[in-house]
Amino acid sequence: MEFDFSGIIIGVATFLIIGLFHPLVIKAEYYIGVKSWWLFMLLGIVFAGASLLVGNLILSIILGVVAFSSFWSIGEVFQQKKRVEKGWFPANPKRKNK
Repeated sequence: MEFDFSGIIIGVATFLIIGLFHPLVIKAEYYIGVKSWWLFMLLGIVFAGASLLVGNLILSIILGVVAFSSFWSIGEVFQQKKRVEKGWFPANPKRKNK
């Protein structure tokens, strides 16, 4: 019997990527504010392009997951701002809120 670990590899990578983006969104909103949305957009475009160019299927899928996690993070940055306004997360006292 031969096993195909592709699904497990992709699943673990997706889990780790999503877990990484949660604190990235929090830090981006804290240090940069909602202006950080364009960084996530740029990151998403770069990784989506890389996903199209890579020949390895597993790597292409993982790059696609990074791309769309970046795109999802755009909305999360704005949601994070609302969470900060509600007092659920600390605001950066060194940054003026606009």
